[in-house]
Amino acid sequence: MDVGFRLEQELELAVGRAATNDCPPRLAAALRDAVFPGGARIRPRLCLAVANACGNKNATAAMVSATSIELLHCASLVHDDLPCFDNSPLRRGKPSIHAAFGERIAVLTGDALIVLAFEWPAVRLALAPERLAPLIRIVGSCVGGPSGICAGQAWECEETIDIVRYQRAKTGALFAACTMAGAAASGHEPLPWQRLGFAIGEAFQVADDLRDVAGSAETLGKPVNQDEANQRPNFVQKLGFDGAMAHFESLLAEAMEAIPPCPGAEQLGQQITGVSRSLVTGLSARTAAA
Repeated sequence: MDVGFRLEQELELAVGRAATNDCPPRLAAALRDAVFPGGARIRPRLCLAVANACGNKNATAAMVSATSIELLHCASLVHDDLPCFDNSPLRRGKPSIHAAFGERIAVLTGDALIVLAFEWPAVRLALAPERLAPLIRIVGSCVGGPSGICAGQAWECEETIDIVRYQRAKTGALFAACTMAGAAASGHEPLPWQRLGFAIGEAFQVADDLRDVAGSAETLGKPVNQDEANQRPNFVQKLGFDGAMAHFESLLAEAMEAIPPCPGAEQLGQQITGVSRSLVTGLSARTAAA
């Protein structure tokens, strides 16, 4: 079965647990709207790719881990778009949750998705505690404080922002969850996979910064030049376009070096390189200046 189809199927089952007939209708609709249709599903696919590279020994644990991470990612997008943060009217080419359902429902949608991201593994892996416990620990540390997604969002509330710590928490932490959870789902020690996740996460953040200044709203499905509008640090502002592109390439090389020994290391490296480079294809300093 195609991994994309299987992932969407698992997400549908998970969201269906929360968006039932007993759920307030607007919240149920917002939960579905926040998750479907999805974007590229890069994070859960990375989690599954790592599990496969490790010699996946538990397909259910790997898929549940990927689903949990995607639910958390969707929750972070809902909260990131709120008026108190980016105040973005668009996400994935359609109205953001607060634009479509109002700010109060958007806050509750993000909260509900976070809770569901922990509830779903508890339901699906109840009979596999040796897989469940590491997953909860990994995901929890990569979402909360002191250096998870919440911490990354909180850096935006500080007068002075350390760009490295900010980007590592806001973006890198969840990518580290992907690589570590993928390894743990296959019964491997997760810590050696953390460095890979952080390197990929920082590379994707640099790519996102490049796309913010040189991409288009039509291509990205969200407004561009948001970092400048919200006075947030951006690697292009710090290093220039060419410097940011060079930094992206160095991070990609670091990621390749960080892949721990495993049966599918070569294929995993090819997958990571292909997906990463596709994000910056067609971008140039000329389009950024325009």
